[in-house]
Amino acid sequence: MLSKAELESFRQQLLALKKRLGGDLSELEQEALHAVGGEESGGLSNVPIHPADLGTDTFEEELALDLLENEEKILSEVNDALARIEQGTFGRCENCGQEVLRERLKALPYARYCIRCARKFEGQPNK
Repeated sequence: MLSKAELESFRQQLLALKKRLGGDLSELEQEALHAVGGEESGGLSNVPIHPADLGTDTFEEELALDLLENEEKILSEVNDALARIEQGTFGRCENCGQEVLRERLKALPYARYCIRCARKFEGQPNK
């Protein structure tokens, strides 16, 4: 069972992570949604840019969108973990009800499953 001090420590970690992710999301949104080529993107003319440059821009935009999606998912997990702290269920596996190891919570403070259940859901063999 986690002590009140440990719960508060995890809550502070989660709040700091939430704040950092919020800033990262803003930057990723701007990067993912920037205009490519032409005057709208700060270019001097509407003359098309080289196809290789366009391909690179498309790749970078897709990468930024993938990162944005991942960060949004983590932010959702952080918010859920903060709710579990408030509900008194933080630190317990949502599948089997066992305690999640402190080491796991230190590495992944928004973990909702013990290692055994997480591996089962990810299709990895138990060790």
